[in-house]
Amino acid sequence: MSTSASQTPPSHPAAAGSPPLRSGGRILVDALRVHGADRIYCVPGESFLDVLDALYDHPEIETIVTKHEGAAANMAEADGKLTGRPGICFVTRGPGATHASIGAHIALQDSTPMILFIGQISRGDRGREAFQEVDYTRMFAPLAKWVAEIDDAARIPKFVARAYQCATSGRPGPVVLSLPEDVLGEQCAVADTRPFQPVSASPGAAQSARLATLLAQAERPLLLLGGANWSDAARANLAAFVARWNLPVACAFRRQDLFDNRLPQYAGHLSLGVNPRLAERVRGADLILAVGTRLGDIATNGYTLLEPPRPRQRLIHVHADAAELGRVYQPELAIQSGVNEAAAMLAALPGPASARWADWTAAARHEHLEFATRPARHPEQTGVDMGAVVAHLDETLPDDAILTNGAGNYTVWVHRFYRYRRGRTEIAPTCGAMGYGLPAAVAAKLRHPERTVVCFAGDGCFLMYPQELATAAQHGAKLIVIVVNNAMYGTIRMHQEKRFPGRVSGTDLPGPDFAALAQACGAHGERVERDEDFPAAFARAQAAGRPALIELRVDPRQITPQMRLA
Repeated sequence: MSTSASQTPPSHPAAAGSPPLRSGGRILVDALRVHGADRIYCVPGESFLDVLDALYDHPEIETIVTKHEGAAANMAEADGKLTGRPGICFVTRGPGATHASIGAHIALQDSTPMILFIGQISRGDRGREAFQEVDYTRMFAPLAKWVAEIDDAARIPKFVARAYQCATSGRPGPVVLSLPEDVLGEQCAVADTRPFQPVSASPGAAQSARLATLLAQAERPLLLLGGANWSDAARANLAAFVARWNLPVACAFRRQDLFDNRLPQYAGHLSLGVNPRLAERVRGADLILAVGTRLGDIATNGYTLLEPPRPRQRLIHVHADAAELGRVYQPELAIQSGVNEAAAMLAALPGPASARWADWTAAARHEHLEFATRPARHPEQTGVDMGAVVAHLDETLPDDAILTNGAGNYTVWVHRFYRYRRGRTEIAPTCGAMGYGLPAAVAAKLRHPERTVVCFAGDGCFLMYPQELATAAQHGAKLIVIVVNNAMYGTIRMHQEKRFPGRVSGTDLPGPDFAALAQACGAHGERVERDEDFPAAFARAQAAGRPALIELRVDPRQITPQMRLA
């Protein structure tokens, strides 16, 4: 079991007296232990050899060495999503840092706690364009909540404590710390800090009363959910509130697991390819209660479902970051609060005097069920129907199964037809990063080896980090990858055909033998070309006793569940 932030790990042998003489690398590893780190993801580099040496003496911090820094950062970010604690990534200077920047960008837009440690050139070489020199405070400034370079080994405990505090407090996000290699080798005597304590704002009594009044006055209310780090208790509180008030619930892009999709109040998710009737329901609502979500461009269909700066609907906006409240939309009521505190407040509200919007909620649910019903297979469609695949998984996977994915049109089937039942079972980038699914699945299976982990990836998405199948095999992560192969960059082709019909340029994607590639990495691999063959293939993947890959050959013309390329 991992150590939580509130648990103090075993004290340093000299904690009762004067602190011992330690290298910067050892001080850093001891700081990670203080704050409960149990796993790091990295690609090794000579710039942080002192850290690797210190980790040798602390096998309780598992070191997962990936094949690419981008994958390491994606795994750390996914681990932050899964645990609510900062995922930890170490990469070397220059190329390592630039490769890993994708993880910081995902963590920022997805509000995921993460700390990226970057090896750096020695302090005396700074400003000379030394080998692989980059100014990380400038490079990562727009990609992180806080970026700093540690210039003194004695300050490492304070920097790491602040990094944990910053990454988890308010709106979670990434922190980047630059580590000059001579600082890591420096010897000094410094005491460790206490474990970090995340801080979140809570709603006040007056705000709670005002929210209840506005909600009770509504005739067509709608609850929009989003944001990160919802605890199981928060989701239970939210479900109790929704049941008491019988509100229709819509989830923001790739936040479907915040509310059990089987419940009668679930009305769908505000995504790319949104249900048009749900979009109209958002427009027609007279009150929007938005909790946790930033109300970004995808959730609002390019800021059209709610029009800035003052939407037609009365807006109650609850968010952890005060800077987000009023930034795009001027709400009727703004409440700065963490999602867990907000859910507790909502659960404590007494129910409404009357349920005059019961028909409104029932209609929203009916429209969602119609939209989530798989359409008949097109008579000209060839290969595997993704709807049949997702339907099989929806019917057979356990409620706690974790699904991961990256970016691409193949995700439309997953988001539309799979019913998420529990929190932290949808691990996907809200920023739309390709390549994310497989690294995230590795992190998920290592964090929860007892649970089923399924990665969906398009052929282009998978080919971003296919080598991480070898990482999964090395560490015994028995995940299942479903590669949806249509031999092209499907999303880009869809837009290309709309704007430049018949002029295919740059979007064809000849691929390898995916099953053979999987086998070369130590995984089980096979190809499926017919719907009826998938259930047995998936059963074999589950029984393989190692990572598994199933390649689905799909019709490239079937670009979405209801749209075909001409």
